[in-house]
Amino acid sequence: MTKRTDRLDSEFRKEIAAIVAGPLKDRAPSVKGLVSVTEAHVAPDLKTAKVYVSVYAVSPEEKEQTLAALRENAGFIRHELAQVMRMRTVPLLTILPDDSMEYGSKMDELFARLRKDEK
Repeated sequence: MTKRTDRLDSEFRKEIAAIVAGPLKDRAPSVKGLVSVTEAHVAPDLKTAKVYVSVYAVSPEEKEQTLAALRENAGFIRHELAQVMRMRTVPLLTILPDDSMEYGSKMDELFARLRKDEK
């Protein structure tokens, strides 16, 4: 990766997080829970970007509903990005779930169980 794409990834992540927390929450009431943009990977040709989000919700159904709402509003997020970023073209966004927090929690639980069994 180059410094430019690293900077773009970081800037996209920050701006998308601001859009999700602000204008999108007002526009789409189905976005519930705590939504965190964990990563953004902009393709070198700047045509596409993968955006990883972590959703902390009350239930799995609410989490899925929030992810679906984010995917449905990807065009709106892209439009808002175009207002903020100084780029000729804003990449198409693909919203993907980031389950690393859940995976880490599960692994911690397994390690704790192993330590308990050893004693």
